Amino acid sequence: MFDDYVEHAAAPPAVPLPDLQYEGFEPSPNEQENTLDPGLPEADPAAATAPIFDLCRVQYAFPAPLAAFVVCSDMLAMALATNIIVLIELSHADQIVKVQIPRKPSEMTVHKIFMDPSGRHIIVTSTQGENWYLYRSGKKPPRQLKSFKMVIESLAWNKAALLSSSHSKSTREILIGSQNGVVYEALIDAEEDFFKSPDRYLQTVLTTRERQPITGIKFDFFPPSDPRKVLVILTTDTRIYQYAGVPDRRSEDGGRVFSSLFTTQPQMNDFPGDKRQSELHYFSPNADQALSLPKSMAWLTSHGVYHGMLNFDSASENFIDSGDLLSYPSSFESSGPVTSMALTEFHFILLYADRVVGICNLDKKQTFEEALPLKHNEQVKGLAADPVRKTYWVYTDQSLFELVVDNEDRDVWKIYLHKGRFDVALRYAKTASQRDHVLSAQANSFFAEGRYFQAAQCYAQCSVAFEEVALKFLDAGERDSLRSYLISRLERTRKSDITQRMMLATWLVEFYLSKCNELDDIVASESVSHDVQNLQTERIILEGDLRQFFETYKGNLDPETVYELIQGHGRTDMYLHYATVIGDFQRVIEHWILEEEWKKAIDVIDRQSNLDLYYRFGPVLMRKAPKDTVDSWLKQDALDPLRLVPSLLQLQHAPRDPLSPNQAIRYLNHVVFELHNTLPTIHNLLITFYVSPSGASTEDDGPLLRFLSTAPADPLTEKPYYDLDYALRLCKQAGRTQPCVHIYSKMGLWENSVDLALEKGDLELAKLNADKPEDDQQLRKKLWLKIARYVVQDKKDIKTAMRFLENTDLLKIEDVLPFFPDFVVIDDFKEEITNALEGYSTQINGLKSKMDEATRTADSIKKDITALRNRFVTVDAGEQCSVCSHLLLTRQFYVFPCRHTFHADCLIGLAKEYLPQHALRRILALQNELVKAAPAPQINGSGPRQPVTQRTLLSANFVVNPLQTGTRAIGRNLLSAGDKLRDLIVPDALAAAVSAPAWMPGMGGGRRNGVEGEGRKAKTEKLRAELEDVLASSCPLCESVVAGLDKPFVKEGEVDTSWTL
Repeated sequence: MFDDYVEHAAAPPAVPLPDLQYEGFEPSPNEQENTLDPGLPEADPAAATAPIFDLCRVQYAFPAPLAAFVVCSDMLAMALATNIIVLIELSHADQIVKVQIPRKPSEMTVHKIFMDPSGRHIIVTSTQGENWYLYRSGKKPPRQLKSFKMVIESLAWNKAALLSSSHSKSTREILIGSQNGVVYEALIDAEEDFFKSPDRYLQTVLTTRERQPITGIKFDFFPPSDPRKVLVILTTDTRIYQYAGVPDRRSEDGGRVFSSLFTTQPQMNDFPGDKRQSELHYFSPNADQALSLPKSMAWLTSHGVYHGMLNFDSASENFIDSGDLLSYPSSFESSGPVTSMALTEFHFILLYADRVVGICNLDKKQTFEEALPLKHNEQVKGLAADPVRKTYWVYTDQSLFELVVDNEDRDVWKIYLHKGRFDVALRYAKTASQRDHVLSAQANSFFAEGRYFQAAQCYAQCSVAFEEVALKFLDAGERDSLRSYLISRLERTRKSDITQRMMLATWLVEFYLSKCNELDDIVASESVSHDVQNLQTERIILEGDLRQFFETYKGNLDPETVYELIQGHGRTDMYLHYATVIGDFQRVIEHWILEEEWKKAIDVIDRQSNLDLYYRFGPVLMRKAPKDTVDSWLKQDALDPLRLVPSLLQLQHAPRDPLSPNQAIRYLNHVVFELHNTLPTIHNLLITFYVSPSGASTEDDGPLLRFLSTAPADPLTEKPYYDLDYALRLCKQAGRTQPCVHIYSKMGLWENSVDLALEKGDLELAKLNADKPEDDQQLRKKLWLKIARYVVQDKKDIKTAMRFLENTDLLKIEDVLPFFPDFVVIDDFKEEITNALEGYSTQINGLKSKMDEATRTADSIKKDITALRNRFVTVDAGEQCSVCSHLLLTRQFYVFPCRHTFHADCLIGLAKEYLPQHALRRILALQNELVKAAPAPQINGSGPRQPVTQRTLLSANFVVNPLQTGTRAIGRNLLSAGDKLRDLIVPDALAAAVSAPAWMPGMGGGRRNGVEGEGRKAKTEKLRAELEDVLASSCPLCESVVAGLDKPFVKEGEVDTSWTL
């Protein structure tokens, strides 16, 4: 604060102090094993020895002698002898404001300067009785208070109103103590009104009888939450007055407040003596808060400093408690009288003519003294204090000093320690070493007074040797206090000190157990003659504490040691609780099993998560409490059923109540159907329990059949997970017919299932299985014949056999008749035979009707074919062949409904490319027969005759035009099979065979050498007609396109770049 202007005269520049560090208990080297966890950080040793006060000179050159000085809220106001007011705000110390009072030094001499707690209102008074007012935040120069015609000695401000409102320009009500012993109430307003004086009103409220100067005056409204009363304390040179009462109106209402207060009789104290400097000072811990009240007061008198604590709750008229007079030190009489003073929280600061002295107000001992570095002819003027910021200033007519208070409470803990006020001493102890001294002294004091529990708590927090404390309590017979000490010591022991913590915790367990047994013995011995309810309550509380201790410090206890201690004291309840706390559930379960408390054992298993305990204790619990055990298993889905098999087998041969369900079957059903377990072992075990005598009633196959029917199956193989052979063997051994039949059907052995059902005489079961092979009608019929033979031959019940035929549509009466005896009377089934014959007659009539209908349809088709032969198409004279593009009428041709036209040889060459192999073979056969049957034609002309075969072969190799080549290429691309057959077919030869001789150019005009027989002619016509049907059944161009839709354009392995982009 104000550092740029402060020079430290008695000490080098301050170095920042390090953070407080913990100092521990600091035991001696041979007591290292007792070192406990520290509870307070240790301060830097330099901080514990730092000076309480430090006097520093403010580096400021005064332009004129300093006449008066005041400071509030870090605002300095200095009145110079030249009537200049110098204002310095410590937060902006480089900005100095100088205000001139329009008076010459010869006209006005400054007497004192006053400033309100907020640092905004300043009043300057002179020895001539002239007073001036300055509002620091305003722009106006000082204004004279014309109605204030007095020399002001003291002034009391309304601190609560001024600190709570930062914008108000009014001083609110103030009390003024004048030099002639008169007290005034006034109000000053800094509103900039040219026609109004700042002093709004001034009235006299009190005139003292002795007319001595009012050297100090203070007032406070209380209580802070609802200020209905006011306390005014004022002092003269020899008296102190206390006025308390209800003000005329509340302060916030405005107007006059204190008129009626001073009419009451005051509380007054006289201190007659020489007239010296008299001052009144307050100290408030929270002075910066508007609603705070002062804590203490001090009055500077001629005999000493009268001081006390302000008690605003006092029921008497005296509000000063513990009032006392501090005499001035005799060692400073040579320095003259005390000229001024200041009050801090723990000290009186006395100002002499040449030095500053600090005296502690707790023990009245001097703690500080420093001579003032005065210049020649320099005169000490006074001591000023900032009640809000707690700063203290010494000023002379030439210099200004700041008395820095940094470590005022350094030795306060020692003072309270010597007074025996240990709690207050602890509050002011700064280091662990200081706390240790206080706690040690407090512990010894408690022990000496017989307050052992309080002593135990203090001993646990200090560094007194563990052995010493333990022996003290043992010698005094205070085991309960020792237990409290051990608990507190254990709580403060470092977690790294494992051995110490284990020893303390084990010893505490012994104490708890001994105390519990002691209370049990007392309750048992006095239960007849005395009321032991309190003892029982104490025992319950102690047992609860022990349980809580186990839960808190289970990590610091050795289980085996604790088990031995508990068993040695016979505390079964604590044995079980400790085992539960540390998770040793095996011991708890073993205990309850030995006690045959099966449900409690199962409950313990349910409350823990170790699955191995389910497997370990499963066999014994399954024998003794199967239902509760299975209930426990059903809650834990993580169990492995295979590891529970030994436990389940305990019930296989155990006697069981027939009215209660088998618990093994119940659990296995849950595993199979709820948990969807697919292990064959589990499924086989469930069948074993179903088949075994103890599993279910041997007369009721329903449960087993239901399982066999609903058991889950492998989705890939569609076979059940259980072993069919194993299940069949078990059911055969147990004589379970229906399950065996069901298993046979599962295995697909339908005949075995029907045979077994008939063997056991179960006709309905046989019928049911006979219908199961739905895809094999022959097998079904065979199975039904077995049932029929059984009904007819073994049962010899004709009527039943006849009714049996009605249940199936596979058997007829003729299938059953061979099973009847040779000499059976037909009367029993005459009606059935008649019905069968009538049925056959109906079927024959139906077939006959269908045949007639088919004949009529064939005749209609033949007529349609004949009609199609007479169909015609008109062909133009210029029509061209779709293959060779030559004129169509030059030789034999074909016309199709799609308007495609072909020469006969072009059609044959095109059709053979897409026809299948069987059609090609037929064409080749027809070709050979027609060529052999056709006579050699006579060719006119002079040229030599050429064999027909040679001509046709040449014709076969002749290519008419590129279109034919392209068309054949399309066919070869579409159909690759039968290439050799296609090469053998000669289109010209076939065309010549199919065509009449008159149609062939150059071949007409000849006659046959003989007349063909009618048979040969008919055969030839038939072959031609068949060949035409094969070749001209459809248009080859249209047919080849349809046939090649699914064929690739480029064959596999063929290189063709024509499609490359």
